Amino acid sequence: MKNQHIELFRRHKLNPILTAKDWPYPINSVFNAGATLLPNGTTLLLCRVEDRSGLSHLCAARSANGVDNWEIDFQPTLLPDVENFPEERWGIEDPRITFVPELKKYVVVYTAYTRDGPGVALALTEDFKDFERYGVIMPPDDKDAALLPHRINGQWALIHRPVSAPRAHMWISYSPDLKNWGKHILLMNARKGAWWDANKIGLSPPPIETSEGWLVIYHGVKTSCAGCIYRLGLALFDLKNPETMIKRCKDWVFAPEESYEQHGDVGNVVFPCGYTIGADGDTINMYYGAADTSIGLATGSIKEILQWLDTNSI
Repeated sequence: MKNQHIELFRRHKLNPILTAKDWPYPINSVFNAGATLLPNGTTLLLCRVEDRSGLSHLCAARSANGVDNWEIDFQPTLLPDVENFPEERWGIEDPRITFVPELKKYVVVYTAYTRDGPGVALALTEDFKDFERYGVIMPPDDKDAALLPHRINGQWALIHRPVSAPRAHMWISYSPDLKNWGKHILLMNARKGAWWDANKIGLSPPPIETSEGWLVIYHGVKTSCAGCIYRLGLALFDLKNPETMIKRCKDWVFAPEESYEQHGDVGNVVFPCGYTIGADGDTINMYYGAADTSIGLATGSIKEILQWLDTNSI
């Protein structure tokens, strides 16, 4: 029987599009970048950069076409501010960017690596030069968080991933002011057993608002005797009540297959934190960390993804 697998995300021929060799100052690796389109059409990636001490900071890279000729800040864009925010002592990581029209600002939700583990932190910016930090909004252990772009029933909504050992599920929480969070609701659970997303899942890039619902790309981690494999799946949630799941994929849709995804500081990892949508309103450009070492680009069609999810969900 002929293999009917459909490739929803197609890797760019120039992958990896960003590596440590591209950086204007000495670093160990670059990966897990938040992404957004600036008003002039420029693609901005806010990259997680691990320096040679082992700690991470964030650095912006800009490109007219989102593929090459990147202009990278000559020094870190956002460093840990240990004096004012001691919870950032061990670095800041894995940003997700949401432009919020009500605020006319970008909200960057990132991981602050505290002395007690990862927590969720938030900062606002208009230009990716000056940032207003709110500090940790979800205490350890918690990460993989992103804000929805507008209020739901008058409240801001945040998807995040607290850990309840030995399992980790996705939750949604609500806030009136982006600082005080409550109404914590389990959004989607990690499956049990031998599934590709058993025991540990988390949000990848921010949810995509579509006519059919919030389209979520999430990562699932399968642990075997040979180690962990990070792969991607899809789910769809109600627009007005985002804690209500409509569909969830059965199979993974993107996995570490190329050498730069299988071999690196942490092998067998594809981990997107950001995307941009093309001028056609359909093309998605997904930027992902590859093996915690470099950044790759894969493109797809939102329409095709939703159609696939119609027939491949449980």
